[in-house]
Amino acid sequence: MDIGSIMQGAVIGFREGLEAFLIIIIMLEYLNKTNRQDLKRNVKQGLGLGILISLVFGLGMLGLSAFIGRSTGEMAKAWESSVSLIAVVLITTFIIWMIKHGRDMVGEIEGSVKTNLSKRGLLTIAAVMVAREGAEIVLFMAASRDKSLYVAGIAAGLLVAVVLSWLIYKSLVKVNLKTIFNITLAYLILQAGFLLGYAIHEGLSYFKSVGVLAGDNMIFEKVYNFADTVLDHKTGAVGIPLYVTIGWYSRPEWVQFMAQYLYTIGLFLYWRIISKKKIKNT
Repeated sequence: MDIGSIMQGAVIGFREGLEAFLIIIIMLEYLNKTNRQDLKRNVKQGLGLGILISLVFGLGMLGLSAFIGRSTGEMAKAWESSVSLIAVVLITTFIIWMIKHGRDMVGEIEGSVKTNLSKRGLLTIAAVMVAREGAEIVLFMAASRDKSLYVAGIAAGLLVAVVLSWLIYKSLVKVNLKTIFNITLAYLILQAGFLLGYAIHEGLSYFKSVGVLAGDNMIFEKVYNFADTVLDHKTGAVGIPLYVTIGWYSRPEWVQFMAQYLYTIGLFLYWRIISKKKIKNT
């Protein structure tokens, strides 16, 4: 059993689910403060619509992955590499948006609600924001190795997110939203970096399988190889937690390693620069 896929799916499901539900909570709380309880129904409808869009997108990606998986091994590798690269591009846009606006997420959401204070406007905002988080879950799922186990992990993570969000909404649990958003953003950057490395690894494997690159080409030289040790990212007692938390890969090629960590370090530096600018402007 690929324990790493279950754990990673659970963390991604929890992270994206919690953010989606917290967005809805912020919207509902704003309507409570402004005595517009009559519009709360539309926010909930938007939540339902966003979930429905995510499910349809997810089922479509699962079906497409299953269809391609029944084809040749070369085609499957090409698919995994391509969908991972597409996922990295889209998720990077989400990350950049969060870096620019996440410092005052509550204010951003309340501002959107204030300027779209109508039934259709609130339904649309809620649906789009929830569907955006759902799309991130689907993109990570589409690029995962064992999709059935990954989906099981996602379901578990979403369940925990629902329970925690309900407790927060009922004021039974107090949380620092800024801290939560920062922690989840950092995790998303780490996983997006891993996804980029994975896309490159699968792409190289595809080119080798179709004869474009020879197996002894220097591009396949490993930076290090901890396969079949405690640091193995698939089976190792230490490797699996590292894989789930920081995107550890136990036997990367140099090009994969460089791309993953340059991407990750670059986004963290960008985040730091934007944060400093915002502090100076306050």
